Amino acid sequence: MKKLFTTIFILSAFYSISSAQQDPGTIQFGVNGGFNESYVSISNGFEQSGSKIGFTGGVSADYYFSERWSLKIRASYDQKGWGNGYIDVTDANDNTTETDGVTIKLNYITIPLMASYHFGRQRQWYFDLGPYVGILTSASGGGYDLKSTFNSTDAGLDSSVGIQLPIGDRTKFFIEVDGQVGVVNISSLNSDNGNFQNERSSFNIGINF
Repeated sequence: MKKLFTTIFILSAFYSISSAQQDPGTIQFGVNGGFNESYVSISNGFEQSGSKIGFTGGVSADYYFSERWSLKIRASYDQKGWGNGYIDVTDANDNTTETDGVTIKLNYITIPLMASYHFGRQRQWYFDLGPYVGILTSASGGGYDLKSTFNSTDAGLDSSVGIQLPIGDRTKFFIEVDGQVGVVNISSLNSDNGNFQNERSSFNIGINF
């Protein structure tokens, strides 16, 4: 990770001779992809689940109010969930069996709306912060469809930091680290185990134009 940030810093210095600033009123579109690490926090007892690795990818639009401030909206496909979970399976005779070590897979369409602050010599760095809403598209684990056991929506706070590197007159390559913290209970089951809240971090690359 240290080498990664060193490389980003060197690239930032190299590209500082190119203008990365945007005029007020500019709309910048983008596409991105990357990988993420997700898990859930459990409010009752402040526990944390095992993690799982997934994919994220999406599109974005960024409206610039000034050289430093813009408003960004993004729509992403997010593979969330957690590892080392468990499921209870009830057979035809109402016998319940608990299966441990299950990876729970939750797939969302996530839509964050974030204020973006652009900084650095040529405004090539940016920091995003704002709320997100997630729409559950599927849920599974241990070979079973679990969608009915989860709420259809998720919500929370999204933040990211990244750098844009010009590769053309209007085209920029970007690298960013993004994090989401859920604030609502994603489980639809009434349980004494507490609320389950999504958390995930991701590393993304993409193109803005």
